[in-house]
Amino acid sequence: MPFTILRNDITRMNVDAIVNAANEQLRRGGGVCGAIFSAAGARELQAACDKIGHCDTGTAVATPAFALSARHVIHTPGPIWRGGNSGEEQALRSCYRSSLELAFELGDTSIAFPLISSGIYGYPKEQAIDVALDEIRTFLAAEDHELDVYLTLFDIEAMRAADGRFGPITALINDLYAEQHVQRRLQWERPFAAPTPSFREEERMAPQAPAAASAPQGAARPRGRRFPALNRLLERVDAGFSQTLLAMIDERHLKDSEVYKRANISRQHFSKIRNNPAYQPKKATVLALAIALELTADDTRLLLERAGFALTRADARDVIVEYFIDHGQYDIYEINLALYAYDQPLLG
Repeated sequence: MPFTILRNDITRMNVDAIVNAANEQLRRGGGVCGAIFSAAGARELQAACDKIGHCDTGTAVATPAFALSARHVIHTPGPIWRGGNSGEEQALRSCYRSSLELAFELGDTSIAFPLISSGIYGYPKEQAIDVALDEIRTFLAAEDHELDVYLTLFDIEAMRAADGRFGPITALINDLYAEQHVQRRLQWERPFAAPTPSFREEERMAPQAPAAASAPQGAARPRGRRFPALNRLLERVDAGFSQTLLAMIDERHLKDSEVYKRANISRQHFSKIRNNPAYQPKKATVLALAIALELTADDTRLLLERAGFALTRADARDVIVEYFIDHGQYDIYEINLALYAYDQPLLG
């Protein structure tokens, strides 16, 4: 079910279905289309396409994948950009929707898309990405749609510069890193602060326990008597990550499926979290769940802390995620697009 944006050669993707940005005649073309034909075996793939003969713009058909590692090649002709007032958006949306529905009907569990129509067909990359994200999000939101979806991009710099989409994030990252440079310099110029003695003081003030006699083999170790101050601290240990997460979900009256879909993680992964109180997540998973629950920055820090992490201004990924949280934007697809644009690990 998770959705991933990545830089990759689509012909090398190990997925069930590879989407070909085709032409209506299903003839071998250039760009992505030509690369897919070459990798699959041009003669065999063309023969399979010739049996179908034609495919209208916005619809999709499937052929075997031949020499590719996939099961199917799904061919979908995208619209040619004519200024945006000739039904291009509706046709492009239909390309993604038809391809996803066809893969689902074929029993495929994973599918990889190129950015359809954004090459020689001239569809503006910024708008093409918006359409792709919106249609993939809508498809995966359905209760019964369990499909791993990949969007393979290469020309990310052109996308980033299209209309200054991530300008505020760029400025924020630059400002924070400049500030950290100054703070690091000041830290080296001043003496190091003494460590906080709170734990040591508490143990020093506790009554000394008599030396424990050797316990018989198999007997419980007298931890509480030997380390009274430490024992008192451990009695106040906070709830763990899983317990905290489930309490937050209950507070918001959310279903499991709503949470793991919003978090861009699989049902199987979420099941492990729910059924294992000692589950140790990766930081990307915690951040994804914080986005799914629409947590504030403070609650996100709490959830991260319960998993042994922190939200830090020293990590560009954290800066980007916090930026979206502070602006009340909890669309994980948009957040992952920003993370991808800045070469950061994705959430989920």
